[in-house]
Amino acid sequence: MKRILLVEDEDVLRMLAVDLLTDEGYEVDEAADGAEALARLRECDYDLIVLDYMLPFYSGLEVLEHVDCRCPEKRPKVIMLSAKTGPADQGRALAAGVDWFIEKPYRPTEFVKKVNEILHETGDHELSS
Repeated sequence: MKRILLVEDEDVLRMLAVDLLTDEGYEVDEAADGAEALARLRECDYDLIVLDYMLPFYSGLEVLEHVDCRCPEKRPKVIMLSAKTGPADQGRALAAGVDWFIEKPYRPTEFVKKVNEILHETGDHELSS
């Protein structure tokens, strides 16, 4: 089973995303801020990190820097979620190694589709119908 770390400070969005991903059969750990995300990353390895751009304590980009230092040879895929939709913000995220950038608000079906596509590229998760 693929394991996902979902890092989102907005409770409603985090709960919705966790429900969507667990319904798809993924194991999902959650973090509400950058510090909690770093603690989770020290505890286990993930196949995918879904990471909000703007977080309390450490930004999504700062969390991503830690991921790169911790596991350069087996770096998880990263989807960044953000209400910051300007080209400069997206460019910074992509330059930092984000695999996909999703603008908020997003459609739940498109979010799940992108997660499935990214994880399907790297492993054996069967897409739900």
